[in-house]
Amino acid sequence: MILGARLRRLREESGITGLEAGRRIRASHSKISRLEMGRTGFKPRDVEDLLTLYGVTDASERATLLALARQSNVPGWWHIYHDIVPSWLNVYLGLEQAATVIRAYELQFVPGLLQTEGYARAVLRLGPDAAEERAERRLQLRMERRRVLERGRPPHLWVVIDEAALRRPMGGVALMRAQLEHLIEVSRLPHVTIQVMPFAAGGHPAVGGPVTVLRPPGGDLPDVVYLEQLTGGVYPDKPSEVELYRHMMNRLVVEAEPPTATEAFLVRVLREL
Repeated sequence: MILGARLRRLREESGITGLEAGRRIRASHSKISRLEMGRTGFKPRDVEDLLTLYGVTDASERATLLALARQSNVPGWWHIYHDIVPSWLNVYLGLEQAATVIRAYELQFVPGLLQTEGYARAVLRLGPDAAEERAERRLQLRMERRRVLERGRPPHLWVVIDEAALRRPMGGVALMRAQLEHLIEVSRLPHVTIQVMPFAAGGHPAVGGPVTVLRPPGGDLPDVVYLEQLTGGVYPDKPSEVELYRHMMNRLVVEAEPPTATEAFLVRVLREL
């Protein structure tokens, strides 16, 4: 995505259309669009041809962009789970692992990055493909994803969890108690912000379902919106749509309980189980 955004900027600055760029690399205008949006991999030869077309002669800049092209084709650590990771989820996993900020609202479940193993297993068994072996593979993948919060420079995870998700006893009372205790623990981490949207708040902008907004690194790319569905994921990418979801998330954090009240709220729910 970073490379695609840079190539788009270079093309626009040189006054070259997507159709002209496509012809240079023996491809269609739609392929140029997919490349610039980061939706497909890059061939170093194509990147070299495009850089020449756009008048990029600086050796260090060309070397940097070509290195990005090679890096974009290196499979992520989740490649070993290719049998259970569809293409739409593959995109999301790359974004999640690279993001500097992950903002999310969850209505039904505790966010995946904050789930305990037992809770995650109970959630995954609700899916359309609940075969034991595949469910265990999905569980392994989810547990591996949590490591992003343990690395040296973790993203800032900022989530709003609906009270309904906290009171729904997934897998039984004992399992849910362990999950709530885990939330209390991670809420104390400096790079994790958890807020609760209480029943008392009434209606709010995100009652339609879960939303995730990811901020890519570098500062050159717009936020990416991800809407998860039962059998797929959607990435609204029109600037007006992205801004709409950003505004919605900003309203949610104002209407939810403040982060300073989270631990007390979780303790109260825990006692009431």
